[in-house]
Amino acid sequence: MSETPPTRAKLAFTHAAALRALAAAAARADEIGVPHNVSIVDDGGNLLAFVRTDGAKLLSRETSLSKAIAAASHRQPIRRLDPALETRLAIASGGRLTNLAGGLPILFGGECVGGVGVGSGTPEQDVDVARAVLGGAGSRPP
Repeated sequence: MSETPPTRAKLAFTHAAALRALAAAAARADEIGVPHNVSIVDDGGNLLAFVRTDGAKLLSRETSLSKAIAAASHRQPIRRLDPALETRLAIASGGRLTNLAGGLPILFGGECVGGVGVGSGTPEQDVDVARAVLGGAGSRPP
């Protein structure tokens, strides 16, 4: 029986790609005329990049990060998470996970390399800007 190797090659989302994705998000926020906070994290939930477009709501900075972490953690759009789990997610994660709309995983070749979280608009606007991030990163929206 062959032994399993102790390491494996892994895709990683780069800082340069995150900056391109942020530019796409800022452009989309400007296009729809709604300021946004946008957080991009790697697959471990570590912040890679953040932008607050002029006029975005202050507290949406925190929710954008929570949305990005939740999307990367669950590897799916967080709006799909069971609403009955909302309180449990918040308590179990010290308030860091949420199921608010605007969080999407960043996928390449079926592998999750990170997450994006967007806040400050309506749920539909947040998802719209998050999808722009995926397009700017070269990922396909889920």
